[in-house]
Amino acid sequence: MIRTREQAPAHSRVRVDPSNGGRSNALVVFAADEAGLPAAEQAAALLGAPLARTAEEAAGAIVVLRADANGLALEGDGMTLRQDFGRMLPRLKPGRLRGELLVKAARLKGLAPDAHPTVVDATAGLGEDSLLLAAAGFQVRLFERNPVIALMLQDALRRAALDPALAEVVSRMDLLPGDSTVELPGLDPAPDVVYLDPMFPERTKSAAVKKKFQLLHHLERPCDDEEELLAATFAARPRKVVVKRPPKGPWLAGKKPSHSIEGKAVRYDCYVLPR
Repeated sequence: MIRTREQAPAHSRVRVDPSNGGRSNALVVFAADEAGLPAAEQAAALLGAPLARTAEEAAGAIVVLRADANGLALEGDGMTLRQDFGRMLPRLKPGRLRGELLVKAARLKGLAPDAHPTVVDATAGLGEDSLLLAAAGFQVRLFERNPVIALMLQDALRRAALDPALAEVVSRMDLLPGDSTVELPGLDPAPDVVYLDPMFPERTKSAAVKKKFQLLHHLERPCDDEEELLAATFAARPRKVVVKRPPKGPWLAGKKPSHSIEGKAVRYDCYVLPR
């Protein structure tokens, strides 16, 4: 289920790093063709951003949200990012899925084989981790506080729902409006698991950061309110909290987990909570 964002919440206004070249606009929505015009008009209204109808009109922006017949894409610094869940289909095969560290970290003991435990992905980003969890049988509720990224995620879910290979999986993904730090404490019923990926801290050399994260960092910086995020997560009363961290990174907000599952590129810290 995909819930339309009727307006961008005040706490989620677009934040674009203005330090890139002193260009005239931080964000422009670009209607690249007639098919993309309705989505572009809606996005511009929601984001309070200028609407460009030609490439020349969009040229002064740090970041361009492009709407065309293929959906929404983010453009900037010579890069283009369009979320396409179809690229993840090889990872959704049962054999591969069982080996995913995130799926292992989120599993709960003592459940019936046909159970569909609930997960809240409180920092959803472009939804790839949520897709893995949904493919593993979890019912996933997603929050993404940045309105540009949330629109891109909503668009990716819409397109995936039309793909027979993905429709059944994304039917278990529910994108909700709002900031998870505000919404988590009031969730009813309480989720079984809350998952956090608060973006890894900046690395000293930008070349070490994947290209898509370079682009996303114009919109959303790594988490700077760790204590607030973790407190809201615990207030949701889940059975387990799973936090994605760099392999040698510190615990989120300095809180020691119950246990961790470690890989070469990532670590999942697991907090098992009484209910």
